[in-house]
Amino acid sequence: MRSHALLDELSWRGLLYQHTDEVAAALASGPLSGYIGFDPTAPSLHIGTLLVIMLLVRLQKYGHRPVALVGGGTGLIGDPSGKSSERPLANADTVMANTEAIRRQLERFLDFSGPSAARMINNAEWLVDLRAVEFMRDVGKHFTVNYMLQKDSVQGRMDAGISYTEFSYMLLQAYDFLELRRRYDVRLQMGGSDQWGNITAGMELIRRSAGLDAHAITSPLVTTAAGTKFGKTEAGTVWLDAELTSPYTFYQFLVNVDDRDAGKFLRYFTLLSQEEIVALDQAIADAPEKREAQKTLAREVTRVVHGDSGLDAVEQATQILFGGSVLGWSVAPFEILKREIPFVTTASAEWNQISTLIELLIGVGMFESKKDAKRAIQQGGFYINQKRILPDQQELEEGELVHGRFLLARKGSKSYALVEVTTAR
Repeated sequence: MRSHALLDELSWRGLLYQHTDEVAAALASGPLSGYIGFDPTAPSLHIGTLLVIMLLVRLQKYGHRPVALVGGGTGLIGDPSGKSSERPLANADTVMANTEAIRRQLERFLDFSGPSAARMINNAEWLVDLRAVEFMRDVGKHFTVNYMLQKDSVQGRMDAGISYTEFSYMLLQAYDFLELRRRYDVRLQMGGSDQWGNITAGMELIRRSAGLDAHAITSPLVTTAAGTKFGKTEAGTVWLDAELTSPYTFYQFLVNVDDRDAGKFLRYFTLLSQEEIVALDQAIADAPEKREAQKTLAREVTRVVHGDSGLDAVEQATQILFGGSVLGWSVAPFEILKREIPFVTTASAEWNQISTLIELLIGVGMFESKKDAKRAIQQGGFYINQKRILPDQQELEEGELVHGRFLLARKGSKSYALVEVTTAR
């Protein structure tokens, strides 16, 4: 294992923001355990979290042991880092449910077998039963108020105000690092650059209370070339949970990133080699209209988050909506389209009548009226299953239903709706 192999990779990928001076020697001395904490204040991780998840993935790639710490204890408070106002406190049941959901998501990325097997730990293991007097005596005595006031997570809230609860959060996170060092010999903490103050507080506590070494690596926060926060859209946050953000929406978010961001995000979020990414950088310069870098980014990340089957279904749905055939695909892309375009079901035995279909499509907003539908048909702009409906056509041909139940309607080039016939199965 080369002493700087991991640091070299993080550096060329643009993922190395800060690190302690001794971390290279620690990594070179043999396999070590490194952790990142995940805050269960939401029922899912979001796409921005992938940056630090990939830090754990890369740590494991170089023969070290990744530790995912799920904050079942600290989640009851919430990290003030990067927040302009006080978080509402979550109740214990919500935090527990969120913790289990996040645990399942993290298991998709890390290998929990072999010599570098990942480990998942809940800090409720030591925080829930921690006594206040014990905590103040054993942890609080090692930190001055002046030291805590200098941290960015506190400085950013001085004008708006910060409660003692959130002010003390860094002490709880520092205690996490100490407990992980004592119990599991975890010597490295990683995270976003906004966590540097909390991480170094943990290192200080380990040094003062246990006389042991500890190390830190942080990555930059993810922003777009336009200066916006990555993972935020007009519709809201892009989540890793398929129920909160559909795999199709997830894929489309990535395939539509700015040319200026595509190369950076390929470095951040994929395991593609430097040579492959440099080639895709060149593709952006030579033929940006082909969006090869964005398509690769979307495929690689969607595959990791939603699996091969999820990616296949998304790509099939994408091809269907961009004018491809509706035949030859599985049911999965049609199930995806139910969530992405206007959708209606019918039990009518007259589902194959054009007039019946028009009534259904008026109901979901494809047409404003029968007159509007007639005009679209007369102009040659109405399709069922990508076949143009002729002005004098009264009904569909036999066997038109895809998988015995679906009809894809299109008006013009971009307006779609899906009809599911429930009586014809």
